[in-house]
Amino acid sequence: MITNNSEALVVFSGGQDSTTCLYWAKRHFEKVRAITFRYGQKHALEIELARQLAEEAEIEWEMMDVSFISQLSTGCSLTDASLAIEEKKAEDTPFPSTFVPGRNLFFLSIAAVKARELGIRHIVTGVGQADFSGYPDCRDNFVKSLNVTLNLAMEEQFVLHTPLMWLDKCQTWAMADELGVLDTIRQRTLTCYNGIPGDGCGHCPACQLRNEGLKKYLASRSL
Repeated sequence: MITNNSEALVVFSGGQDSTTCLYWAKRHFEKVRAITFRYGQKHALEIELARQLAEEAEIEWEMMDVSFISQLSTGCSLTDASLAIEEKKAEDTPFPSTFVPGRNLFFLSIAAVKARELGIRHIVTGVGQADFSGYPDCRDNFVKSLNVTLNLAMEEQFVLHTPLMWLDKCQTWAMADELGVLDTIRQRTLTCYNGIPGDGCGHCPACQLRNEGLKKYLASRSL
């Protein structure tokens, strides 16, 4: 049974968004824990970076292997080593090749079970709709729907927090700066679909979105 309203569990990938949310949670809760998932991603370096970032932030961290997720479907360039990362979504497909079906559904569901075991009510995730990349499990209506489902499934009162839901990447960088961790997030996180930390490869969709937002934010800060 949920007992602790001052503690949060962060779904933590080691990327820009989840690291920003990690520090957001540190500001809003007395205690923060983080859980990172190994789901068969090619850029597994993010797991080690997540561990290092959590340790630096003095956050209790756990990694859980959920590789079954990548075995449920084919054709995802994030989990299939034979597929290259596309720089732009093909016009004849509904989703980009980097879409991992069910990923956030599983992540948040598993995190909720873990939170229940730990007596935690609050779960934080870095999904966002403003910079929508074609991932239906990043939408606000999905998160709200799942929140209701999790509460019904376990007869609990979880709260799924999405601090970045309506922020674009420029605003996300602004939040990181306000939290005092802009340099940490710029240099130490891994957002790149090709697995390159920091500013990344520069040409995959994730890097383009991240770098364009950073450029816009730095320009606005210098005004």
